[in-house]
Amino acid sequence: MIKFLDLKRINKQYEVEFQKSFKNFLCSGSYVLGNEVTKFEEEFALYCGTKYCKGISNGLDALQLIFEGYKTLGVLKEGDEVIVPANTYIATVLSVSNTGLIPVLAEPDIKTYNLDPKEVEKIITKRTKAILGVHLYGSLYNVSALETIVKKYNLLLIEDAAQAHGAVNIDGRKAGNVSNAAAFSFYPTKNLGALGDAGAVTTNDGALASVITRMRHYGRTSSYENDIKGHNCRLDEIQAAFLRVKLKYLDTNNNKRRYIARRYFDSIKNKNIKIPSYKDFNQHVFHLFVIRSEKRNVLKDYLYSVGIESFIHYPVPVHKQLAYKEYKDFNFPITEQIHNEVLSLPLNPMMKDVEITRVIDAVNAFSSI
Repeated sequence: MIKFLDLKRINKQYEVEFQKSFKNFLCSGSYVLGNEVTKFEEEFALYCGTKYCKGISNGLDALQLIFEGYKTLGVLKEGDEVIVPANTYIATVLSVSNTGLIPVLAEPDIKTYNLDPKEVEKIITKRTKAILGVHLYGSLYNVSALETIVKKYNLLLIEDAAQAHGAVNIDGRKAGNVSNAAAFSFYPTKNLGALGDAGAVTTNDGALASVITRMRHYGRTSSYENDIKGHNCRLDEIQAAFLRVKLKYLDTNNNKRRYIARRYFDSIKNKNIKIPSYKDFNQHVFHLFVIRSEKRNVLKDYLYSVGIESFIHYPVPVHKQLAYKEYKDFNFPITEQIHNEVLSLPLNPMMKDVEITRVIDAVNAFSSI
């Protein structure tokens, strides 16, 4: 069976370095917000090209701290509207509603799966204060178009970069450095994955970075003084140590992902399968390689029957979730089409050529009849 994602196989290659990092961590005697977190923040900020990186407990907390930080700074207030993609994972939308803001769903571009700037501009109102763009599947949203929109309407631009570690814009800026602030998840399945939950905020905004530094740690300004109401959502010291190891190999692994994606893109030829559209492979880090088929469920079962795991990201859109029943009567036909048709093929840096070929041959052999 070709697994969709084999984390044990992926992380086995770092075992010796992980053991060394763990020993250093254990012997340090500093287990919360110690040297490993500080060093990772410095290294990841340098990697993304930002002035600041703040280690957070996970990606959702990272997004929420961005919004709470801007509320604390008086840039946002309760009830402000934030435009988000209708086809994103629910965590993106939760970050908005959980912080007292109003998510406004926008349709994606059917070709890129990212926010359609034309659809975004249609739904901007006087209450709109921010756009939360998602670099879905590892591809940057239309950076220049969204930057033009936020400048025109004086809005914040926030990145959900959970799937885009290392993705590069046409002007050379990386994910995490194409907005006012960005949130990363280092969940184990990500391109840069920890061995547990982990996340970060990157930004060039010193005031926001300062607020988030305090907010992630009870709102503390000193050991027993707190000037804001905060949380306990710090990046674990041991996860920071593991992430420092894996960060060294991120670009190499992203290039391996591009190689696999290029093989899929060049070799999958099936009239029943829609291949994703990419303008520049170098700007994409292929967290996922997502195809579409009107017979998606049949295709998934067929692939499994021939020894290939695939995965659906995501079967139920946010506006169809019971948690957001207030959106149940909204009409998002493009989003619903995407959610009904998408299927993610195996793609990870440890795949062998023979496995890639097996996936290609199986997909090409699929018939919807």
